[in-house]
Amino acid sequence: MMITIGPASTGLLNNRERGDRLRGMPNLRISEAAALLGVSDDTVRRWADQGRLPVVNGDNGRMAVEGSALAAFAQQLADNPEAGNTVAASARNRMRGIVTRVVKDGVMAQVEMQAGPFRVVSLMSREAAEELGLEVGVVAVASIKSTHVVVEIPEA
Repeated sequence: MMITIGPASTGLLNNRERGDRLRGMPNLRISEAAALLGVSDDTVRRWADQGRLPVVNGDNGRMAVEGSALAAFAQQLADNPEAGNTVAASARNRMRGIVTRVVKDGVMAQVEMQAGPFRVVSLMSREAAEELGLEVGVVAVASIKSTHVVVEIPEA
């Protein structure tokens, strides 16, 4: 089902048009990569200097991380977590992260995200995944309600 947000003359886009515009693979600023990984900007720069995280020159000439490279790195970090002690924890129902895997069949799609140290998996219609432009490296928000996970694209 396609939901029209407003007429084309207003500049508002329906979901399918918005998904088409979001399909380009993003280059993320160091601060964005750090926020998605749940670490400081300095830690991301240190990983880049050590060669652990590949970086590119962004449009503004500053260091940036390709979305797909960040997705692979986030998965690697999750597979090999550093030891640590939990003193306190706070659950939130909206988790910003990066898409690490998308598997589609004729009707359904399985979308995996890495949100900091958390791996989130959502099952949705193939149409919804395509309208959102979900692919490896895309930044998204998992909204968790009971046993359902809804994936959204944050405003740029």
